[in-house]
Amino acid sequence: MSILELKGVSIRYLTGDFKDIGLKEYVMRRLKGQYHVKEFWADRNITFRLEKGEMLGIIGSNGAGKSTLLKAISGIMEPTEGWVRREGNIAALLELASGFDGDLTVRENTYLRGAMLGYTRAFMDEKYDEIIAFAELEDFQERPFKQLSSGMKSRLAFSIASLVQPDILILDEVLSVGDGAFRKKSEAKMHEIIGSGATTILVSHSIPQVRSLCTRILWLHKGKQIVYGDDVSNLCDAYEEFLHTQKVPANREEIDRMAASFRARSSK
Repeated sequence: MSILELKGVSIRYLTGDFKDIGLKEYVMRRLKGQYHVKEFWADRNITFRLEKGEMLGIIGSNGAGKSTLLKAISGIMEPTEGWVRREGNIAALLELASGFDGDLTVRENTYLRGAMLGYTRAFMDEKYDEIIAFAELEDFQERPFKQLSSGMKSRLAFSIASLVQPDILILDEVLSVGDGAFRKKSEAKMHEIIGSGATTILVSHSIPQVRSLCTRILWLHKGKQIVYGDDVSNLCDAYEEFLHTQKVPANREEIDRMAASFRARSSK
């Protein structure tokens, strides 16, 4: 049995102008039948499944629906249509630097974030020094969090979050935190978690990173599923060609032609 399965998942946002027009005008327009709600489908009919230990790379341009889909997979949002089935515990590393209190110290925020992730005080006491050392913040423990650079904040968040040992791990651009040296260290940490048998989903704009880490690819474009498959190299080649031409493939044959075109262009 697969550890994660999505069937026909679609997510719709409804937007209106209520905040702009105020309550009185809203009531008048509703009475006159002049109040209109617009709908926007962030994802439409997404279907795939993952087995234990597999790593899925989700690729697509900005606005493709990647982050919205991750929220549905992690349980933050419920699909408008379709369903998500998960087995085991799930950990999502999304928006790393959010949720901290700028006026608290680095030490206090470390314990606060640990509590938010469900870690006990005893566990945090045991792991605190390891967290700070991994984040390279030994000299900043008593500083207010708001005095840290954005890179420092992300390093601390990643260090705390990477303590998890989940069955399903979701990573949204988190391997790009910090400088080059820390990126290598964070990527090595993720390899360690993946090597432990976790099923992993990675959203990344780094195609080389997707190539080197992932066993399956899900390509989204404006909320639609272009393709899902395990021929990682070929699909990455086709996506690279799409980035060059901005031509969306209509079928699998066209994807293969795009991949061949990218390889031919790259070999020149």
